[in-house]
Amino acid sequence: MQNWLPQDLSKQLSTAPEAIQLLDVREPWEYRLVHLENSHLVPLSQLTYGLNNLNKALPVVVICHHGIRSAHACYLLERLGFQAINLTGGIDLWAREVDPSLPIY
Repeated sequence: MQNWLPQDLSKQLSTAPEAIQLLDVREPWEYRLVHLENSHLVPLSQLTYGLNNLNKALPVVVICHHGIRSAHACYLLERLGFQAINLTGGIDLWAREVDPSLPIY
């Protein structure tokens, strides 16, 4: 499993956003509070049922609140043949270091 800091993801999104896909594994109420544009929500508890919208040809950057749930999701995704990248620090660190206009919860 690869780990990216928010700055790594920010750079990727500014240079070649089409080269990755964003998967948010938080709960719907968390996603409603704050999420990254173009991220696809599939709560961790439903991950095995929500993979139809993911493309195995593209790396998947997995997002949660702090990076714990996304790490678990990455392990599962890798076993299923995806290239998974964990967003270290999650949406919380993204909001603190990349986009301070986003709410922190």
